[in-house]
Amino acid sequence: KLIAVVAAAAPACAAAGPKTYTGVITDEMCGKDHAMMNVKPDSKCVADCVKAGSKYALIVGDQVYGLSDQKMPEKFAAQKVTVIGTLDGKTIQVKSITAAK
Repeated sequence: KLIAVVAAAAPACAAAGPKTYTGVITDEMCGKDHAMMNVKPDSKCVADCVKAGSKYALIVGDQVYGLSDQKMPEKFAAQKVTVIGTLDGKTIQVKSITAAK
C-alpha cells in the first residue's frame, strides 16, 4: 500500500516545481490598466506606483500574479519577460526573470 501511495503522490510533487511564466511586469495597484494614474509611459507608472508602496507583479493573460522578488523586476517595468518560479497561491516565488524573446 505504501508504494501505491508514494507512486500516486509523485506526479503531484513534480508538478509543484518551478514553471515558466511569460507576461508583462506591472504593479499590483494598476495591474493591467495604467490609465487611472494618467502617467505615461507605462514603465514610469509602474516605477512611480512601486515607489508609492505598490509591489511588482506579472500579468499573464487576464491573471495578475504577485512576485516574491521585488528587486529583479525593477529593470523590466512594463516589459514582456519570462519568469521562472513556483506559484504559491497568487504569488510567484521567483527564481529568475529575463527579457522575453
